[in-house]
Amino acid sequence: MEHTNPDTEKTSKYNNLEKMSTSALLSNINKEDKSVSESVEKELPAIEKLVDAITPKMQAGGRLFYIGAGTSGRLGVLDASECPPTFGVSNQLVIGLIAGGDTALRNAVENAEDDTQQAWKDLQEYNISEKDVLVGLAASGTTPYVIGGIKEARAKGIITGCVTCSSGSPLAAACEFPVEVVTGPEFVTGSTRMKAGTAQKLVLNMISTSVMIKLGRVKGNKMVDMQLSNKKLVSRGVRMIMEELNVDEAEASKLLQTHKSVRNVLAQYKA
Repeated sequence: MEHTNPDTEKTSKYNNLEKMSTSALLSNINKEDKSVSESVEKELPAIEKLVDAITPKMQAGGRLFYIGAGTSGRLGVLDASECPPTFGVSNQLVIGLIAGGDTALRNAVENAEDDTQQAWKDLQEYNISEKDVLVGLAASGTTPYVIGGIKEARAKGIITGCVTCSSGSPLAAACEFPVEVVTGPEFVTGSTRMKAGTAQKLVLNMISTSVMIKLGRVKGNKMVDMQLSNKKLVSRGVRMIMEELNVDEAEASKLLQTHKSVRNVLAQYKA
């Protein structure tokens, strides 16, 4: 499917940015950002379908993979990397892959996103199978690395979805559960780290959080399985126990030290 003019590459309505005052720059960027959540809201039914496709696969022991390039790839890696500390899951449950590998997280890797075969090679290192789900991330919806990976995965019977910020893209056409959050031209034309990046981050937050809640990794509204990896998180865990069990700080701290997680404490002491 030919798609030569993605919505993300249309020309900004703002001209002569270098002549704007700081106040005008900030005000106009903020004005554009306000439209992002409305664009996401329009795609809630599509996001729901994707979440409801991912959840049973993960309940049955499958994994969630993200693939992307540039900003999109970094956002996928970010979302995946935050699942273990937030929800106490293995770092092999949600996996983010970026074109060019980990080097591309900090540096541009030339031509990495143009290889249509590399994403599948990267995924094979994790033995991806039809038990898993693959979500492609590409603001323009035209990234060869992502499209190639999605097509190959779908051909192998793997459930596929995507998050893109352009309508009618090749990526959306290639997968079963497309999410197309059309954010329109960027303040700086083509700079998809801006509105498109924000939109993708919002959608990824929705996907991973909703799936983890459905997997039972949240109790009430609390991160009872979070990793207690620093003083701040230990203090947060203590406060959770204080609130749930109506005990003082010393008792809550003792319980947390004994049982090692908020969930364990609540399971032991609260019916």
